Amino acid sequence: MHVDPYIVLGSAVIGFLVGMTGAGGGALMTPMLILLFGVQPAAAISSDLVAAVLMRPFGAAVHLRRGTVNLKLVGWMVLGSVPLAFVGAYVLHLMGHAKSAQHNIQLALGVALLIGATAMVLRYVLDRRSGASRTGAVHDVVPRPLPTIAIGMIGGIVVGMTSVGSGSLMIIMLLFLYPMIGAKQLVGTDLTQAVPLTVAAALGALAFGHVQFGVTVSLILGSVPAVLVGSMLSSSAPDRYIRPVITFVIAASDLKYVGVGTTALGWILCGVLLAAAAVWLTYVRPRQSAAPTAATALLDAEPLIDTALLPPEPGVDGAVVPAGAAFAAEPTPATGTSPGAGESLPGTHSA
Repeated sequence: MHVDPYIVLGSAVIGFLVGMTGAGGGALMTPMLILLFGVQPAAAISSDLVAAVLMRPFGAAVHLRRGTVNLKLVGWMVLGSVPLAFVGAYVLHLMGHAKSAQHNIQLALGVALLIGATAMVLRYVLDRRSGASRTGAVHDVVPRPLPTIAIGMIGGIVVGMTSVGSGSLMIIMLLFLYPMIGAKQLVGTDLTQAVPLTVAAALGALAFGHVQFGVTVSLILGSVPAVLVGSMLSSSAPDRYIRPVITFVIAASDLKYVGVGTTALGWILCGVLLAAAAVWLTYVRPRQSAAPTAATALLDAEPLIDTALLPPEPGVDGAVVPAGAAFAAEPTPATGTSPGAGESLPGTHSA
């Protein structure tokens, strides 16, 4: 059994992304093993599934501790995903691990995820225009059993066949079925439901697949610490930071599975990052800095108390005092002297 340090490093980067977004584990880990390290597709899928059994529980535990997991949603999804994960592993075994069959499956999945990532961007734009936001807490989301079970079934069979989809595919379907769920709750719920799903798929891989334990150990050594760090950040980071990362990771996975080369993918992702930075510097940041300035100017322009609207106040001798004059200092006595010894104050009598 050989532990590859480069696989350890690559899995650490992907593990961090999985902890941050709940997506991209199989969609990035499996292509890395196949394209960068020459692992056979069947062995890459099976080894990735077994490593995910130890990787995902750590991220799920962080979210469970911080209360960002909807356990009811997890239960309904697991009801559909676990049985179908065994079916998917068995279907992969019947296909004989033929490269042509695997390529067709991955191509179809890449197209589906690309459409889903584009829909996420479109829906985010529409939410911004309508003023809606996905900030629902865990207890605010009411489960819809039948559609949620269907999400689990689709994810289960896809994960069992390709090791992809427990995060990338299912997180998109959750986002559209429960449009008001917050990003932290979305990631936490998806990471938690992926635990029993990957256990079932891994058992199927051990029974029907070809696991390379050296590759599996290398993946575990790199991904487990990284997914812990990523989960800690995602469970406390604001939605506006997590959602773009989710979309970016899924889009990268999509392009790879559609067949974009590694070099071309690198240039595309660099171009996307530069374009996003330009939009943020020229449009988003000026609007964010202008909002507090406008609010401060409005507060400075408004008086704290409009004394013209206050009713007149009676004076000491019954005279009417203009509004606001009560805040002025009281006048001193005309004589400017204090009473002498033996003299009585006004209104008092000596004994």
